[in-house]
Amino acid sequence: MSQLYTIAQQLEQAIRASDEFQQLKQAYETVRRDEATYRMFTQFRDVQMQLHEKQMMGADISPEEVQQAQAMMSLAQQNEKLVALMMLEQRMSTVISDINQIAMKPLEELYRSFTE
Repeated sequence: MSQLYTIAQQLEQAIRASDEFQQLKQAYETVRRDEATYRMFTQFRDVQMQLHEKQMMGADISPEEVQQAQAMMSLAQQNEKLVALMMLEQRMSTVISDINQIAMKPLEELYRSFTE
């Protein structure tokens, strides 16, 4: 089992060294250095997290909260630094999702074999 952890740590290092992660890191630093953009980013992220927490707890999200999130998204989409950051976050998320699918393939095949 320890070999799997070693490989996982190697994967972590590969992700950190990847172009996708390095570009994301640079985009985040660009946003961080721009005070107004960073403030918008943190406010947007906070609203997203609050709505996500409500969803996870099964709580209702008010129309006002939805409207606030949409307004913040609209503002964020007008800021090219935030647009670049969001695109790079999405690319990194896709990479992580693909890696997860690859890692889970043996279990999926095993479980599928029980139903065949």
